[in-house]
Amino acid sequence: MSDFARLDRVAISSVRLRERLLEGETGRWRVEGLGPLEVEGDGSAGRLLIAHGAGAGQGSPFMNQLRGDLAEHGVQTLAIEFAYMRRMQKEAKRFPPPRIDRLVDELNAWCDILTHPELGSVWLGGKSMGGRAASLLAARDQAAGLILCGYPFHPPGKPESLRLSHWPLLACPTLVVQGSRDPFGNGEEVEGYRLGDGVAVHLLEDGDHDWKPRRASGFTQEGLIEEAAGVIAAFMQRHGSGGR
Repeated sequence: MSDFARLDRVAISSVRLRERLLEGETGRWRVEGLGPLEVEGDGSAGRLLIAHGAGAGQGSPFMNQLRGDLAEHGVQTLAIEFAYMRRMQKEAKRFPPPRIDRLVDELNAWCDILTHPELGSVWLGGKSMGGRAASLLAARDQAAGLILCGYPFHPPGKPESLRLSHWPLLACPTLVVQGSRDPFGNGEEVEGYRLGDGVAVHLLEDGDHDWKPRRASGFTQEGLIEEAAGVIAAFMQRHGSGGR
């Protein structure tokens, strides 16, 4: 079981959670009826509700470093873990994620708790599948902004099967941070998509879906994650107005 999924978190009601966030607290809690939540960062660059990818939860090295680097740049991350991932870790078995609409509803339940006028806007985002769920929720219910890390534009090897039908409904600032070698949508493919006027794309040189570059490139995964965190924080600061 990952460190994120440990069961020694303090149980807290959604009402008390809001009170603590209003008091400027960060920490790790188990929110009644929803699950684990980890909040870090002072929020000077914005607040980001961030979801994980299909195969690895918030305790993965990728997500741990990304959240830490974002916090150093002033982004407050509110990290959640989907129910299927918690079950997978508890039973030490692999399960496929449920239908994407179930994940969208799960993410929406967190939004209802974490959105508060006095706390400021909450951006949505995530890694791969988590980012896809966030984009579908933003297309359905609107959002202050979107941060999509390694977006799964299509299944690997099937570039014709694009997952862009809901993108015309996105009406918020959107940043896609994509490895240039990502098999779910590489740099050349992404630059050819019509993503909309409010969408910015930042390509990480030689990164794959997990932003791992080839050794000969001279880049490192750690360096690319750090680069991405700086770009994300700057984008959120630049587009900080608005709200869900």
